[in-house]
Formats: sequence, structure tokens, C-alpha cells
Amino acid sequence: MNDQEFDQNTTPEECTHDCSTCGANCASREGAQEDFDFTAPLNDVSIVHHRIGVVSGKGGVGKSLVTSMLAVALRRKGLRTAILDADITGPSIPAMFGVNQQIYQNEFGILPATTKTGIDMMSINLLLDNVNTPVLWRGPIITGTVKQFYSEVVWDNIDYMFVDMPPGTGDVLLTVFQSIPLDGIIIVATPQELVGMVVSKAIEMAKAMNVPIIGIIQNMSYVTCPDCGKKIYVFGDVGTEQIASSYQLPLLARIPLDPQLSSLCDRGQIEEFEGDWLNEAADHILSL
Repeated sequence: MNDQEFDQNTTPEECTHDCSTCGANCASREGAQEDFDFTAPLNDVSIVHHRIGVVSGKGGVGKSLVTSMLAVALRRKGLRTAILDADITGPSIPAMFGVNQQIYQNEFGILPATTKTGIDMMSINLLLDNVNTPVLWRGPIITGTVKQFYSEVVWDNIDYMFVDMPPGTGDVLLTVFQSIPLDGIIIVATPQELVGMVVSKAIEMAKAMNVPIIGIIQNMSYVTCPDCGKKIYVFGDVGTEQIASSYQLPLLARIPLDPQLSSLCDRGQIEEFEGDWLNEAADHILSL
């Protein structure tokens, strides 16, 4: 390695041969990074058989709702499910399940909270004294916390872990894609054309990082008329189907705008939802 292979702030004598701690732009750095394994290890006593990420290109499309409903749907099939809430600055998973118990730690690690039907979960809101306290952290601390939730929590023989991602394509999504060995991701969208544009960005990011895409779930698809039962497509019925078709991805489910479902979320009773909207999506996940 010669002097020209270092940037202006680094000399050959200062090289530690550890590229993970070095900001120099030398010729050896690219190859070293390719060989570096970013995968976070599980707790020594944890077992997680499958990991599914739930992603959205933008906020407000119902990603946490879909995460919760998928965990409930597979739990109803007799499987052990868990939710890792990676949306550190906007956590809503515990509220949907009515979970506010204090988190404890023993000699093996951090013990997750458990819902009424036996779904394990970990969320930053379970560690705050006040759930209304904002998380004013910079990116590296947030991404480090997500990795801790995966590595330091005792996940007890989980069949399917659902990772509720923050919206967008930022630091946390990149960290999860690199550090948690996902079996695939599910992308949540709504019918608007604007959402379709940002969904395409999430799809392209997953493809660039070789993360398998299981399919797309459309939320807020329609409203069912209480009188005649007709489906009214308030936001149209084209955008998401076009995106799914253009990328040759299955449209796994359509979830309607349903006042009862919204009420269950507000009351922390999402485990009591009665719709069969996600049955086919759950079966598709199990068939992989």
C-alpha cells in the first residue's frame, strides 16, 4: 500500500488495518467492506426461525397496523409470533395491543412484553416512563437500539418475527437490511398515485440490497357501504395494482377503511379483529 492510496488525512503509518474504524478512502477499503459481515447475532438463548420486515415508502399508510394484524393472523394458526418495533421515533405497536407492562432483564437478557394471546414484542415505548416522551436521538443511536432489540432480547422459539420498520428508506431500514437476516419484506401501500411513487423507491432499495420482496398489501383500499354492501374505492383502484404488476409482485391483500378496526386499535384490542382480509397473505407467508 503506497501513500497515494490514502486520503489527505491519513498516512501509511497510521493504518490500523481495520476498515470498520477508518474513514480513509484507500484502495483496500472496498474489498474489505465486501467481506465484512454486518449481521447482528441473536441472544445465545434466542431462537427465531423466520424474520419478515414490514416496510412502507412513506408514513401514514398503516404499516404498523399490517404488522400487528399479520402477527395476530399467524398466531391464530398456532404459530409463535413476535414483533420487533423498529420505528423508534414513532412507535405505536404497544398501544395497538394495549400493552404497557414494564420490561425486565435477567441473566440471559432483556425479556420482551407479551400480549393477551401470547405475541412477544419489544418497542422503545415499553422502556419510556411516559409514552408521550419524544425520542430525540440521532441516527447512530437509533440504529444501535434496533440492533439491541434483536440481539439482546430473549426471543423464545419464535416461528415468525415481524419487524415494523420506520417509513422511508433511511438509516434504520438500511441497518435492518444489513444486520437482521430477513427472509423477505412486505410492502404496505395505499391506492394513491403519490404513494405508488415512494413504494417504487422501497422496492428498488430492497432489490439493490438483495432483500427478497414477498409482496404488497394495500391498506385503505375501499369502504363498504353499510346499507348495500357495495365496495366504494375512495382513493381509486389502480395505483397499487399497477406497481405490483410492473414489478411482478403479488398483491397479497386489500384492507378496507373500517371504523371497527380503527376502534379496536384505539382501544388496544387489535387481537380481536374479525375480518379475513389477511388470511391469504398469511397462507402465502407460510408457503414460502
